[in-house]
Amino acid sequence: MSPTPISGDRALLVARGVTRILDGRAVLRDVDLVVPAGARVGLIGENGAGKSTLLRLLTGVDEPDAGEIVRRARLGWLPQEVPFDSGMPVASILDAADAPLLALERRLEASAAGLGTDAAAAAEYAAALDEAERVELWSRHARRDALLDAFGVAGIPLATSLGEISGGQRSRLALAALLLSRPDALVLDEPSNHLDDRAVDALREQLLGWRGPVVLASHDRALLDEVATELVDLDPSRRAATGENGGGQAVRYGGGFSDYLAERAREHERWVHSYEVEQRELAQLRQTVQVTARELGNPDRRVRDNDKNVRNYKQASVETAVARRVRDAERRLAELEREQLGAPPEPLRFAGLPPGIAALDTDEPLVALEAVAVDRRLAPVTLALRIGDRMLVTGPNGSGKSTLLGVLAASIPIDDGRLAVRPRVRIGVLAQDTRLTEPHRTPRELYAAALGTGRAEAVPLASLGLLGARDLDRPAGALSVGQRRRLALAIVLGRPAHVLLLDEPTNHLSLRLATELEDALGVHPGAVVVASHDRWLRRRRSGSELALGG
Repeated sequence: MSPTPISGDRALLVARGVTRILDGRAVLRDVDLVVPAGARVGLIGENGAGKSTLLRLLTGVDEPDAGEIVRRARLGWLPQEVPFDSGMPVASILDAADAPLLALERRLEASAAGLGTDAAAAAEYAAALDEAERVELWSRHARRDALLDAFGVAGIPLATSLGEISGGQRSRLALAALLLSRPDALVLDEPSNHLDDRAVDALREQLLGWRGPVVLASHDRALLDEVATELVDLDPSRRAATGENGGGQAVRYGGGFSDYLAERAREHERWVHSYEVEQRELAQLRQTVQVTARELGNPDRRVRDNDKNVRNYKQASVETAVARRVRDAERRLAELEREQLGAPPEPLRFAGLPPGIAALDTDEPLVALEAVAVDRRLAPVTLALRIGDRMLVTGPNGSGKSTLLGVLAASIPIDDGRLAVRPRVRIGVLAQDTRLTEPHRTPRELYAAALGTGRAEAVPLASLGLLGARDLDRPAGALSVGQRRRLALAIVLGRPAHVLLLDEPTNHLSLRLATELEDALGVHPGAVVVASHDRWLRRRRSGSELALGG
């Protein structure tokens, strides 16, 4: 499978030569993207490669600094972080989704009333009828009940304020509302985050049956394999690798996600080989220029001959030949230096957990729960965590996974049962939602403030491999959602705890980083509890599993 350039013009959603500059950096450069009806395009790339930026441009939330966006469809947009007014009721989201369908119903009724008296009414009625059938107008109530149930939000009273429900519930509610509104095209940013297996199944069915174009950014390999008709890689380093495919940043790959990973690995190997060959040639040319220029000006290398005329003639010939060699080498050197390949970038790699966990001289449980329950949030649970334990917590949304982690961290009070935490046990918690209270501060400053100056100097943020060097001193509020998630993870892992409680740790992480995190957690000397819907993580898991009910 070889990458091919994205081209074409007859489509419902088109980006031509799009460039976007943020904080003085080209996040996207010369991006072309064409999405026809029926296509389901998966955007992939490392955190910060510009996936969310491109989606915002496609939907018109932001405008490009160069290039153009053509939209021939009514777009439905799901951002990673759903904006909300905490005082608004849940019903407001559903009412907004129902508004275009109600407008279509009124349009259909008005055109039907004019049949037989208005010549234009018949055409208007036919168009409205076609649209009503496309959006399944008459089954919208049944679809609404089914989607809300599948996404685990059917039981939320409609009068409940949005501030009273979790971020995951808001995301699932927004996704259900978007699908219910039946836009022509879907633009989705990490739609499977916060979804359990049943909800992912429902999302997959919706996407596979969608007749309009779909663009989704996702790190969910399983979902991409199941629904994407093509993948578009936004890795900006590809342009430096080969300069092929028109030199644009977006490159299309056919096949599934696993095929893409294999092709990218082969492509990187070719890049490394070409770069090494070119660097050897550059070194040889520089050596040639240096040596031959030295020969040209070295009197000890001049021709010796008793015949003055012959000596002068030979000397001139030698100098001419050497000068020609210097000029040829300099010309080739300048050409190669101007057009040389960039060095293959080292992918951002998680360096593993730093040392620093204090030893405990006992085999007693670090944390123990005995028939612990939280009213309406967690059914009675009994467990004990010891050094070296690995526990995966699974279950549908609403089964109490996040509540259980909060109980283990002693941040959520219990209503029944007994919680015991050994003295001197340090607990680290990665919450499902990443919230920045000081977005104006840099990641380096936030890391030092959380860990203390001494620890931050002993284990620098850069050493963990979770953020690129250029992002360490930018305002944290300017980072992508995935980058902010990695910052939160770095703060938790920078001072290793005896018990690590990780709520959906692979959300917003690239596949490579997620894999490396899982491998590092496997050798963590303490206990690790992970709550996750990540199907790929669950397939790779080791240790025990605690399956919570509904």
